[in-house]
Amino acid sequence: MRPPSILCCALVIMLSLATQAMTAESSHPNIVLFLVDDMGVMDTSVPMLVNANGKPERYPWNDWYRTPNMERLAAQGVRFSHFYSHNVCSPTRISILSGQNSARHRCTDYIFPWKNNRLIDTKRYPLAMCQQVPTEWNWSGLTSRDITLPKLLQQVGYRTIHVGKGHFAPDKHTGADPRNLGFDVNVAGSAIGAPGSYYGQDGFGTHSKNPHARPVPGLDKYHGTDTFLTAALTLEAKTEVDSALEAKQPFFLYMAHYAVHSPFHSDPRFAAHYRDQGKPRAAEAYATLIEGMDQSLGDLMDHIEARGVAENTLFIFLGDNGGDCPFGPVDDISACAPLRGRKGAKWEGGMRVPCIVAWGKPAATHAWQQRLPILADTIRQEVGACYDLFPTITQLVAAPVPAVHPVDGHDLSQLLAGKSDPHHRNQFLNHYPHPRRGQSNFFTTWRDGNWKVIYEYLPQSYALYDLSNDPSESNNVAASQPRVLRKMMLGMAHQLKTRRAVYPVQDGQTLTPVIPPEQEE
Repeated sequence: MRPPSILCCALVIMLSLATQAMTAESSHPNIVLFLVDDMGVMDTSVPMLVNANGKPERYPWNDWYRTPNMERLAAQGVRFSHFYSHNVCSPTRISILSGQNSARHRCTDYIFPWKNNRLIDTKRYPLAMCQQVPTEWNWSGLTSRDITLPKLLQQVGYRTIHVGKGHFAPDKHTGADPRNLGFDVNVAGSAIGAPGSYYGQDGFGTHSKNPHARPVPGLDKYHGTDTFLTAALTLEAKTEVDSALEAKQPFFLYMAHYAVHSPFHSDPRFAAHYRDQGKPRAAEAYATLIEGMDQSLGDLMDHIEARGVAENTLFIFLGDNGGDCPFGPVDDISACAPLRGRKGAKWEGGMRVPCIVAWGKPAATHAWQQRLPILADTIRQEVGACYDLFPTITQLVAAPVPAVHPVDGHDLSQLLAGKSDPHHRNQFLNHYPHPRRGQSNFFTTWRDGNWKVIYEYLPQSYALYDLSNDPSESNNVAASQPRVLRKMMLGMAHQLKTRRAVYPVQDGQTLTPVIPPEQEE
Protein backbone atom coordinates (compact mmCIF):
# COMPACT_ATOMS: atom_id res chain seq x y z
CA MET A 1 0.00 0.00 0.00
CA ARG A 2 1.31 3.44 -0.92
CA PRO A 3 1.94 5.99 1.81
CA PRO A 4 -1.09 8.30 2.32
CA SER A 5 0.98 11.35 1.40
CA ILE A 6 1.63 9.96 -2.08
CA LEU A 7 -2.05 9.08 -2.54
CA CYS A 8 -3.04 12.56 -1.45
CA CYS A 9 -0.58 14.13 -3.86
CA ALA A 10 -1.84 11.96 -6.70
CA LEU A 11 -5.44 12.86 -5.85
CA VAL A 12 -4.63 16.55 -5.75
CA ILE A 13 -2.91 16.32 -9.14
CA MET A 14 -5.85 14.42 -10.65
CA LEU A 15 -8.35 16.91 -9.26
CA SER A 16 -6.23 19.79 -10.54
CA LEU A 17 -6.07 18.30 -14.04
CA ALA A 18 -9.80 17.64 -14.00
CA THR A 19 -10.47 21.19 -12.90
CA GLN A 20 -8.27 22.57 -15.66
CA ALA A 21 -10.07 20.40 -18.22
CA MET A 22 -13.45 21.57 -16.96
CA THR A 23 -12.26 25.18 -17.07
CA ALA A 24 -10.99 24.77 -20.64
CA GLU A 25 -14.29 23.16 -21.60
CA SER A 26 -16.46 25.86 -20.02
CA SER A 27 -14.38 28.94 -20.84
CA HIS A 28 -15.68 31.04 -23.69
CA PRO A 29 -14.03 31.35 -27.10
CA ASN A 30 -12.52 34.64 -28.15
CA ILE A 31 -14.40 36.39 -30.95
CA VAL A 32 -13.05 38.81 -33.55
CA LEU A 33 -15.74 40.57 -35.57
CA PHE A 34 -13.75 42.18 -38.38
CA LEU A 35 -15.99 44.78 -40.04
CA VAL A 36 -14.90 46.67 -43.16
CA ASP A 37 -16.54 49.94 -44.20
CA ASP A 38 -17.93 50.17 -47.76
CA MET A 39 -16.46 46.84 -48.91
CA GLY A 40 -18.67 44.97 -51.36
CA VAL A 41 -18.72 41.31 -52.26
CA MET A 42 -16.54 41.86 -55.36
CA ASP A 43 -13.82 43.92 -53.62
CA THR A 44 -11.53 40.95 -52.96
CA SER A 45 -9.32 38.38 -54.64
CA VAL A 46 -11.48 35.69 -53.01
CA PRO A 47 -14.17 34.57 -55.47
CA MET A 48 -17.41 34.93 -53.51
CA LEU A 49 -19.96 34.29 -56.27
CA VAL A 50 -20.73 30.85 -57.68
CA ASN A 51 -21.50 29.52 -61.17
CA ALA A 52 -24.39 27.29 -62.24
CA ASN A 53 -22.56 24.27 -60.80
CA GLY A 54 -22.29 25.87 -57.37
CA LYS A 55 -18.53 26.39 -57.70
CA PRO A 56 -16.73 29.67 -56.94
CA GLU A 57 -16.20 31.71 -60.11
CA ARG A 58 -13.60 34.40 -60.67
CA TYR A 59 -14.51 37.73 -62.22
CA PRO A 60 -12.24 40.57 -63.37
CA TRP A 61 -12.49 42.44 -60.04
CA ASN A 62 -11.17 39.35 -58.24
CA ASP A 63 -7.98 39.70 -60.27
CA TRP A 64 -7.64 43.43 -59.58
CA TYR A 65 -7.68 43.28 -55.77
CA ARG A 66 -5.02 41.63 -53.58
CA THR A 67 -6.37 40.08 -50.39
CA PRO A 68 -4.15 37.09 -49.54
CA ASN A 69 -5.24 37.04 -45.91
CA MET A 70 -8.89 36.90 -46.85
CA GLU A 71 -7.91 33.95 -49.06
CA ARG A 72 -6.20 32.39 -46.05
CA LEU A 73 -9.27 32.90 -43.83
CA ALA A 74 -11.62 31.55 -46.52
CA ALA A 75 -9.45 28.42 -46.88
CA GLN A 76 -9.92 27.83 -43.15
CA GLY A 77 -13.67 28.29 -43.05
CA VAL A 78 -16.98 29.14 -44.70
CA ARG A 79 -17.80 32.02 -47.02
CA PHE A 80 -21.28 33.06 -48.12
CA SER A 81 -22.13 33.96 -51.71
CA HIS A 82 -25.46 35.59 -50.75
CA PHE A 83 -24.75 37.54 -47.59
CA TYR A 84 -26.41 40.91 -47.02
CA SER A 85 -25.89 44.04 -45.03
CA HIS A 86 -28.11 47.09 -45.31
CA ASN A 87 -27.33 49.47 -48.16
CA VAL A 88 -25.62 52.09 -45.94
CA CYS A 89 -23.51 51.84 -42.81
CA SER A 90 -25.32 52.92 -39.62
CA PRO A 91 -28.31 50.59 -40.16
CA THR A 92 -25.95 47.62 -40.51
CA ARG A 93 -23.87 48.52 -37.47
CA ILE A 94 -26.96 48.83 -35.31
CA SER A 95 -28.34 45.57 -36.76
CA ILE A 96 -25.13 43.75 -35.81
CA LEU A 97 -25.32 44.97 -32.22
CA SER A 98 -29.10 44.45 -31.88
CA GLY A 99 -29.86 41.41 -34.05
CA GLN A 100 -32.70 43.40 -35.61
CA ASN A 101 -33.56 44.41 -39.14
CA SER A 102 -33.38 48.14 -39.79
CA ALA A 103 -37.14 48.28 -40.40
CA ARG A 104 -37.56 47.31 -36.74
CA HIS A 105 -34.91 49.50 -35.11
CA ARG A 106 -35.83 52.30 -37.58
CA CYS A 107 -32.30 53.57 -38.14
CA THR A 108 -32.77 53.25 -41.88
CA ASP A 109 -30.13 55.70 -43.13
CA TYR A 110 -26.57 56.64 -42.26
CA ILE A 111 -26.49 58.97 -39.25
CA PHE A 112 -25.22 62.44 -40.05
CA PRO A 113 -23.42 63.27 -36.77
CA TRP A 114 -24.45 66.88 -36.30
CA LYS A 115 -28.05 67.22 -37.49
CA ASN A 116 -31.01 65.02 -38.35
CA ASN A 117 -30.63 63.86 -41.97
CA ARG A 118 -34.22 64.94 -42.57
CA LEU A 119 -32.99 68.52 -42.27
CA ILE A 120 -29.50 68.53 -43.76
CA ASP A 121 -29.59 67.83 -47.46
CA THR A 122 -31.49 70.73 -48.97
CA LYS A 123 -28.39 71.60 -51.01
CA ARG A 124 -28.49 68.16 -52.61
CA TYR A 125 -32.24 67.57 -52.68
CA PRO A 126 -35.33 69.76 -52.93
CA LEU A 127 -36.74 70.69 -49.54
CA ALA A 128 -39.93 68.78 -50.33
CA MET A 129 -37.92 65.58 -50.85
CA CYS A 130 -36.22 65.95 -47.45
CA GLN A 131 -39.60 66.49 -45.82
CA GLN A 132 -40.81 63.19 -47.29
CA VAL A 133 -38.46 61.29 -44.95
CA PRO A 134 -40.47 59.75 -42.05
CA THR A 135 -40.40 61.93 -38.95
CA GLU A 136 -40.14 58.79 -36.80
CA TRP A 137 -36.97 57.42 -38.38
CA ASN A 138 -34.34 56.70 -35.73
CA TRP A 139 -31.71 59.39 -36.23
CA SER A 140 -30.70 58.99 -32.55
CA GLY A 141 -29.41 55.46 -33.20
CA LEU A 142 -28.50 53.28 -30.24
CA THR A 143 -28.73 54.56 -26.67
CA SER A 144 -27.36 53.41 -23.35
CA ARG A 145 -30.76 51.85 -22.58
CA ASP A 146 -30.69 49.47 -25.53
CA ILE A 147 -29.92 45.76 -25.31
CA THR A 148 -26.77 45.11 -27.32
CA LEU A 149 -24.47 42.22 -28.16
CA PRO A 150 -21.48 43.56 -26.17
CA LYS A 151 -23.68 44.08 -23.09
CA LEU A 152 -24.83 40.48 -23.25
CA LEU A 153 -21.26 39.27 -23.71
CA GLN A 154 -20.13 41.32 -20.71
CA GLN A 155 -22.67 39.45 -18.60
CA VAL A 156 -21.04 36.10 -19.39
CA GLY A 157 -17.52 37.27 -18.67
CA TYR A 158 -16.18 38.83 -21.87
CA ARG A 159 -13.88 41.80 -22.13
CA THR A 160 -15.51 43.77 -24.92
CA ILE A 161 -13.22 45.85 -27.12
CA HIS A 162 -14.24 48.43 -29.73
CA VAL A 163 -11.57 49.57 -32.17
CA GLY A 164 -12.27 51.90 -35.10
CA LYS A 165 -15.45 53.36 -36.50
CA GLY A 166 -18.51 53.62 -34.28
CA HIS A 167 -21.23 55.65 -36.02
CA PHE A 168 -23.96 54.19 -33.79
CA ALA A 169 -25.45 57.56 -32.81
CA PRO A 170 -25.05 61.33 -33.39
CA ASP A 171 -22.73 63.62 -31.51
CA LYS A 172 -23.80 64.50 -27.95
CA HIS A 173 -25.98 61.37 -27.75
CA THR A 174 -25.09 58.53 -25.37
CA GLY A 175 -24.58 56.00 -28.18
CA ALA A 176 -21.86 58.10 -29.76
CA ASP A 177 -19.44 56.61 -27.20
CA PRO A 178 -19.28 52.82 -27.64
CA ARG A 179 -18.54 52.46 -23.91
CA ASN A 180 -22.19 53.36 -23.28
CA LEU A 181 -23.28 50.44 -25.46
CA GLY A 182 -21.48 47.66 -23.60
CA PHE A 183 -17.86 48.03 -24.68
CA ASP A 184 -15.27 48.01 -21.90
CA VAL A 185 -12.74 49.67 -24.19
CA ASN A 186 -13.18 52.20 -26.99
CA VAL A 187 -10.35 53.09 -29.33
CA ALA A 188 -11.08 55.73 -31.99
CA GLY A 189 -14.87 55.30 -32.08
CA SER A 190 -17.26 58.25 -32.05
CA ALA A 191 -20.19 59.73 -33.96
CA ILE A 192 -18.20 60.26 -37.17
CA GLY A 193 -18.68 57.99 -40.15
CA ALA A 194 -15.48 58.78 -42.06
CA PRO A 195 -11.95 59.90 -41.22
CA GLY A 196 -10.76 63.39 -42.01
CA SER A 197 -7.56 61.76 -43.25
CA TYR A 198 -5.87 58.35 -43.28
CA TYR A 199 -2.44 59.90 -42.76
CA GLY A 200 -0.74 60.19 -39.39
CA GLN A 201 1.17 63.20 -40.74
CA ASP A 202 -2.21 64.97 -41.02
CA GLY A 203 -3.27 63.91 -37.54
CA PHE A 204 -5.89 61.71 -39.19
CA GLY A 205 -7.83 64.81 -40.19
CA THR A 206 -6.99 67.32 -37.46
CA HIS A 207 -7.66 70.23 -39.81
CA SER A 208 -10.45 68.66 -41.88
CA LYS A 209 -13.35 70.98 -42.72
CA ASN A 210 -15.42 68.24 -44.35
CA PRO A 211 -18.76 68.09 -42.47
CA HIS A 212 -18.90 64.32 -42.97
CA ALA A 213 -15.21 63.43 -42.38
CA ARG A 214 -13.76 64.69 -39.11
CA PRO A 215 -10.58 63.87 -37.15
CA VAL A 216 -10.35 60.34 -35.80
CA PRO A 217 -10.20 60.66 -32.00
CA GLY A 218 -7.87 58.99 -29.53
CA LEU A 219 -4.86 58.37 -31.76
CA ASP A 220 -2.76 61.40 -30.88
CA LYS A 221 0.40 59.38 -30.31
CA TYR A 222 0.53 58.62 -34.04
CA HIS A 223 0.13 62.26 -35.10
CA GLY A 224 3.04 63.55 -37.15
CA THR A 225 4.23 60.03 -38.00
CA ASP A 226 4.08 58.02 -41.20
CA THR A 227 1.59 55.59 -39.66
CA PHE A 228 -1.42 54.93 -41.86
CA LEU A 229 -4.78 54.87 -40.06
CA THR A 230 -5.43 51.19 -40.82
CA ALA A 231 -2.05 50.25 -39.32
CA ALA A 232 -2.57 52.43 -36.23
CA LEU A 233 -5.90 50.76 -35.46
CA THR A 234 -4.30 47.33 -35.89
CA LEU A 235 -1.52 48.17 -33.42
CA GLU A 236 -4.11 49.35 -30.91
CA ALA A 237 -6.21 46.21 -31.38
CA LYS A 238 -3.22 43.96 -30.71
CA THR A 239 -2.47 45.86 -27.51
CA GLU A 240 -6.04 45.45 -26.28
CA VAL A 241 -6.05 41.74 -27.13
CA ASP A 242 -2.89 41.35 -25.04
CA SER A 243 -4.52 43.19 -22.11
CA ALA A 244 -7.51 40.84 -22.19
CA LEU A 245 -5.29 37.77 -22.32
CA GLU A 246 -3.16 39.02 -19.43
CA ALA A 247 -6.38 39.52 -17.44
CA LYS A 248 -7.35 35.93 -18.36
CA GLN A 249 -10.63 37.12 -19.88
CA PRO A 250 -12.15 35.93 -23.13
CA PHE A 251 -12.33 38.87 -25.51
CA PHE A 252 -14.84 40.14 -28.02
CA LEU A 253 -12.94 42.38 -30.44
CA TYR A 254 -15.18 44.51 -32.63
CA MET A 255 -12.55 45.55 -35.17
CA ALA A 256 -14.33 48.16 -37.28
CA HIS A 257 -12.00 49.73 -39.82
CA TYR A 258 -12.65 53.17 -41.27
CA ALA A 259 -11.23 51.72 -44.47
CA VAL A 260 -12.29 51.55 -47.19
CA HIS A 261 -14.58 54.58 -46.82
CA SER A 262 -13.73 57.83 -48.61
CA PRO A 263 -11.63 59.95 -48.64
CA PHE A 264 -9.78 57.68 -51.04
CA HIS A 265 -6.29 58.26 -49.71
CA SER A 266 -3.69 55.93 -51.14
CA ASP A 267 -1.96 53.65 -48.66
CA PRO A 268 1.72 54.12 -49.68
CA ARG A 269 2.59 50.58 -48.56
CA PHE A 270 0.67 49.15 -51.51
CA ALA A 271 0.40 51.96 -54.09
CA ALA A 272 2.92 50.40 -56.50
CA HIS A 273 0.69 47.35 -56.96
CA TYR A 274 -2.02 49.34 -58.78
CA ARG A 275 -0.27 52.03 -60.80
CA ASP A 276 -0.55 52.27 -64.58
CA GLN A 277 -3.27 49.65 -64.94
CA GLY A 278 -5.87 51.82 -66.63
CA LYS A 279 -7.99 52.64 -63.57
CA PRO A 280 -8.76 56.13 -62.22
CA ARG A 281 -6.47 57.31 -59.43
CA ALA A 282 -9.32 57.15 -56.93
CA ALA A 283 -9.94 53.50 -57.85
CA GLU A 284 -6.22 52.80 -57.42
CA ALA A 285 -6.34 54.39 -53.96
CA TYR A 286 -9.44 52.35 -53.10
CA ALA A 287 -7.55 49.17 -53.97
CA THR A 288 -4.68 50.17 -51.65
CA LEU A 289 -7.21 50.65 -48.84
CA ILE A 290 -8.52 47.14 -49.53
CA GLU A 291 -5.03 45.65 -49.40
CA GLY A 292 -4.18 47.59 -46.25
CA MET A 293 -7.33 46.25 -44.59
CA ASP A 294 -6.30 42.74 -45.63
CA GLN A 295 -2.84 43.28 -44.14
CA SER A 296 -4.54 44.22 -40.87
CA LEU A 297 -6.52 40.97 -40.95
CA GLY A 298 -3.34 38.98 -41.45
CA ASP A 299 -1.51 40.86 -38.70
CA LEU A 300 -4.30 40.11 -36.23
CA MET A 301 -4.47 36.46 -37.23
CA ASP A 302 -0.69 36.15 -36.82
CA HIS A 303 -0.72 37.95 -33.47
CA ILE A 304 -3.47 35.78 -32.03
CA GLU A 305 -1.71 32.65 -33.24
CA ALA A 306 1.56 33.82 -31.71
CA ARG A 307 -0.25 34.28 -28.38
CA GLY A 308 -1.36 30.64 -28.55
CA VAL A 309 -5.12 31.24 -28.65
CA ALA A 310 -5.91 30.93 -32.35
CA GLU A 311 -7.65 27.56 -31.91
CA ASN A 312 -9.99 29.22 -29.41
CA THR A 313 -10.66 32.37 -31.46
CA LEU A 314 -13.56 32.72 -33.88
CA PHE A 315 -13.10 35.18 -36.79
CA ILE A 316 -16.11 36.73 -38.49
CA PHE A 317 -15.29 38.91 -41.50
CA LEU A 318 -18.01 41.21 -42.87
CA GLY A 319 -18.63 44.27 -45.07
CA ASP A 320 -21.12 46.87 -43.78
CA ASN A 321 -22.78 47.66 -47.12
CA GLY A 322 -22.17 47.32 -50.84
CA GLY A 323 -18.86 48.35 -52.34
CA ASP A 324 -18.06 51.96 -53.16
CA CYS A 325 -15.18 51.65 -55.61
CA PRO A 326 -15.14 55.00 -57.50
CA PHE A 327 -15.43 53.41 -60.92
CA GLY A 328 -18.35 53.83 -63.29
CA PRO A 329 -21.92 55.10 -62.73
CA VAL A 330 -23.36 54.32 -59.31
CA ASP A 331 -26.46 52.52 -60.64
CA ASP A 332 -24.70 50.69 -63.46
CA ILE A 333 -22.97 47.31 -63.78
CA SER A 334 -19.41 48.49 -63.26
CA ALA A 335 -17.83 48.91 -59.81
CA CYS A 336 -19.40 45.69 -58.48
CA ALA A 337 -19.73 43.77 -61.76
CA PRO A 338 -21.34 41.36 -62.46
CA LEU A 339 -23.70 42.81 -59.86
CA ARG A 340 -25.49 46.06 -60.53
CA GLY A 341 -25.11 49.22 -58.45
CA ARG A 342 -22.98 49.99 -55.44
CA LYS A 343 -23.24 51.45 -51.93
CA GLY A 344 -26.63 53.02 -51.24
CA ALA A 345 -28.37 51.44 -54.22
CA LYS A 346 -31.43 49.19 -54.34
CA TRP A 347 -29.47 46.72 -56.49
CA GLU A 348 -27.47 43.71 -55.30
CA GLY A 349 -24.20 45.64 -55.56
CA GLY A 350 -25.57 48.03 -52.93
CA MET A 351 -26.09 45.43 -50.20
CA ARG A 352 -24.34 42.12 -51.06
CA VAL A 353 -21.17 41.84 -48.95
CA PRO A 354 -18.34 39.41 -48.21
CA CYS A 355 -18.81 37.23 -45.15
CA ILE A 356 -16.26 34.65 -44.01
CA VAL A 357 -16.42 32.71 -40.74
CA ALA A 358 -13.50 30.58 -39.54
CA TRP A 359 -11.56 29.53 -36.48
CA GLY A 360 -8.19 31.25 -36.22
CA LYS A 361 -6.48 27.86 -36.40
CA PRO A 362 -8.63 24.87 -37.33
CA ALA A 363 -8.33 21.96 -34.89
CA ALA A 364 -11.14 19.43 -35.01
CA THR A 365 -10.30 18.02 -31.57
CA HIS A 366 -10.61 21.38 -29.81
CA ALA A 367 -13.62 21.50 -27.47
CA TRP A 368 -15.09 24.72 -28.88
CA GLN A 369 -14.47 23.69 -32.46
CA GLN A 370 -16.39 20.49 -31.73
CA ARG A 371 -19.20 22.64 -30.38
CA LEU A 372 -19.12 24.88 -33.46
CA PRO A 373 -17.61 22.86 -36.31
CA ILE A 374 -16.81 24.97 -39.39
CA LEU A 375 -16.05 23.24 -42.67
CA ALA A 376 -12.84 24.40 -44.28
CA ASP A 377 -12.78 26.00 -47.74
CA THR A 378 -16.56 25.87 -48.13
CA ILE A 379 -18.99 28.22 -49.85
CA ARG A 380 -22.65 28.41 -48.88
CA GLN A 381 -25.40 29.69 -51.16
CA GLU A 382 -28.05 30.23 -48.51
CA VAL A 383 -29.05 33.82 -47.77
CA GLY A 384 -27.44 35.31 -44.68
CA ALA A 385 -27.78 38.75 -43.13
CA CYS A 386 -25.83 41.05 -40.83
CA TYR A 387 -28.40 40.61 -38.05
CA ASP A 388 -27.78 36.82 -38.08
CA LEU A 389 -24.48 37.37 -36.25
CA PHE A 390 -26.24 38.37 -33.01
CA PRO A 391 -28.07 35.04 -32.47
CA THR A 392 -25.14 33.04 -33.82
CA ILE A 393 -22.80 34.51 -31.19
CA THR A 394 -25.25 34.66 -28.26
CA GLN A 395 -26.31 31.04 -28.76
CA LEU A 396 -22.72 29.87 -29.13
CA VAL A 397 -21.65 31.36 -25.78
CA ALA A 398 -25.03 30.84 -24.03
CA ALA A 399 -25.58 34.57 -23.44
CA PRO A 400 -29.28 34.92 -22.50
CA VAL A 401 -31.28 37.40 -24.59
CA PRO A 402 -34.12 39.09 -22.68
CA ALA A 403 -37.57 38.08 -23.93
CA VAL A 404 -38.51 41.75 -24.36
CA HIS A 405 -35.89 42.10 -27.09
CA PRO A 406 -37.14 40.75 -30.47
CA VAL A 407 -34.43 39.27 -32.69
CA ASP A 408 -34.85 39.08 -36.47
CA GLY A 409 -31.69 37.10 -37.16
CA HIS A 410 -31.23 33.34 -37.27
CA ASP A 411 -28.34 31.23 -35.98
CA LEU A 412 -25.86 30.34 -38.75
CA SER A 413 -24.16 27.47 -36.96
CA GLN A 414 -25.85 24.63 -38.87
CA LEU A 415 -24.82 26.21 -42.17
CA LEU A 416 -21.27 26.66 -40.91
CA ALA A 417 -21.16 22.97 -40.10
CA GLY A 418 -22.16 22.07 -43.67
CA LYS A 419 -25.73 21.12 -42.81
CA SER A 420 -29.03 22.40 -44.13
CA ASP A 421 -31.18 24.29 -41.65
CA PRO A 422 -34.97 24.27 -42.14
CA HIS A 423 -35.28 27.07 -39.58
CA HIS A 424 -33.00 29.40 -41.52
CA ARG A 425 -34.91 31.53 -44.02
CA ASN A 426 -33.56 32.54 -47.43
CA GLN A 427 -34.97 36.03 -47.11
CA PHE A 428 -33.69 39.57 -46.73
CA LEU A 429 -35.49 42.87 -46.20
CA ASN A 430 -33.89 46.27 -46.85
CA HIS A 431 -36.03 49.31 -46.07
CA TYR A 432 -34.77 52.74 -47.16
CA PRO A 433 -37.41 55.51 -46.95
CA HIS A 434 -34.90 58.24 -47.81
CA PRO A 435 -33.43 60.08 -50.81
CA ARG A 436 -29.96 59.01 -51.92
CA ARG A 437 -27.98 61.42 -54.09
CA GLY A 438 -30.51 61.26 -56.92
CA GLN A 439 -30.41 57.44 -57.19
CA SER A 440 -32.39 54.64 -55.57
CA ASN A 441 -34.73 56.97 -53.70
CA PHE A 442 -37.40 55.88 -51.18
CA PHE A 443 -37.44 52.12 -51.69
CA THR A 444 -37.87 48.75 -50.03
CA THR A 445 -36.37 45.53 -51.35
CA TRP A 446 -37.52 42.05 -50.37
CA ARG A 447 -35.75 38.85 -51.30
CA ASP A 448 -37.49 35.50 -50.84
CA GLY A 449 -35.63 32.54 -52.30
CA ASN A 450 -34.41 33.45 -55.78
CA TRP A 451 -36.98 36.20 -56.26
CA LYS A 452 -36.33 39.84 -55.43
CA VAL A 453 -38.84 42.68 -55.60
CA ILE A 454 -37.98 46.39 -55.48
CA TYR A 455 -40.76 48.77 -54.56
CA GLU A 456 -40.21 52.51 -54.97
CA TYR A 457 -42.57 54.87 -53.17
CA LEU A 458 -41.85 58.16 -54.96
CA PRO A 459 -42.81 57.75 -57.74
CA GLN A 460 -44.51 54.39 -57.22
CA SER A 461 -42.97 51.57 -59.25
CA TYR A 462 -42.35 47.81 -59.14
CA ALA A 463 -39.42 45.73 -60.29
CA LEU A 464 -39.14 41.95 -60.05
CA TYR A 465 -36.05 39.85 -60.71
CA ASP A 466 -35.22 36.15 -60.70
CA LEU A 467 -31.69 36.27 -59.27
CA SER A 468 -30.97 32.66 -60.22
CA ASN A 469 -31.19 33.61 -63.91
CA ASP A 470 -30.53 37.33 -63.71
CA PRO A 471 -27.96 38.20 -61.00
CA SER A 472 -27.25 41.57 -62.63
CA GLU A 473 -30.95 42.60 -62.34
CA SER A 474 -31.19 43.50 -66.00
CA ASN A 475 -34.56 41.93 -66.84
CA ASN A 476 -37.55 43.31 -64.91
CA VAL A 477 -40.29 40.65 -65.16
CA ALA A 478 -42.89 42.44 -63.02
CA ALA A 479 -45.26 42.80 -65.99
CA SER A 480 -44.91 39.21 -67.18
CA GLN A 481 -45.07 37.62 -63.70
CA PRO A 482 -48.03 39.38 -62.03
CA ARG A 483 -48.83 36.53 -59.61
CA VAL A 484 -45.25 36.31 -58.40
CA LEU A 485 -45.15 40.10 -58.06
CA ARG A 486 -48.30 40.12 -55.94
CA LYS A 487 -47.01 37.30 -53.73
CA MET A 488 -43.69 39.08 -53.22
CA MET A 489 -45.39 42.40 -52.43
CA LEU A 490 -47.66 40.69 -49.90
CA GLY A 491 -44.57 39.15 -48.29
CA MET A 492 -42.80 42.51 -48.22
CA ALA A 493 -45.81 44.29 -46.71
CA HIS A 494 -46.10 41.62 -44.03
CA GLN A 495 -42.43 41.93 -43.09
CA LEU A 496 -42.70 45.71 -42.81
CA LYS A 497 -45.91 45.55 -40.79
CA THR A 498 -44.64 42.98 -38.28
CA ARG A 499 -41.58 45.16 -37.65
CA ARG A 500 -43.68 48.35 -37.36
CA ALA A 501 -41.68 50.08 -40.05
CA VAL A 502 -41.97 53.78 -40.81
CA TYR A 503 -42.71 55.03 -44.34
CA PRO A 504 -42.20 58.08 -46.54
CA VAL A 505 -44.79 60.84 -46.32
CA GLN A 506 -46.28 63.04 -49.01
CA ASP A 507 -48.63 65.95 -48.35
CA GLY A 508 -49.10 64.64 -44.83
CA GLN A 509 -50.07 61.14 -46.00
CA THR A 510 -48.10 58.00 -45.09
CA LEU A 511 -47.11 56.03 -48.18
CA THR A 512 -47.38 52.32 -47.44
CA PRO A 513 -46.67 49.72 -50.17
CA VAL A 514 -49.48 49.32 -52.70
CA ILE A 515 -50.27 45.65 -53.42
CA PRO A 516 -51.04 44.90 -57.09
CA PRO A 517 -54.54 43.52 -57.68
CA GLU A 518 -55.06 39.78 -57.88
CA GLN A 519 -55.02 38.48 -61.44
CA GLU A 520 -57.94 36.50 -62.83
CA GLU A 521 -57.33 32.94 -64.04
